[in-house]
Amino acid sequence: MKIRKGDEVVVIAGKDKGATGKVIRVLPREERVVVEGVNLITKNIKADAQRAGKESGRVTVEAPLHVSNVALAEDGKPVRVGYRVNEDGTKVRISRRSGKEI
Repeated sequence: MKIRKGDEVVVIAGKDKGATGKVIRVLPREERVVVEGVNLITKNIKADAQRAGKESGRVTVEAPLHVSNVALAEDGKPVRVGYRVNEDGTKVRISRRSGKEI
């Protein structure tokens, strides 16, 4: 997967199309990412002993998005990601739009 935790991404498909946010969590096996403030859902939480001091109620949380529905953002615009091997042998991600390192 070309998107990592901490990357700034823009949603390119779905109900939140055009929204930007930071990647909170990456789920590589499911090919999904969780983006801050995007794809919000409401969960009903039950009070129990393990969550001491927490009451039951409704909580709004971010749900995972498929990685194909997000793109890395550069200056607020979606960019494709490529790779380049430096002279010292390290592999780095680059922006296909500008050629800069990400």
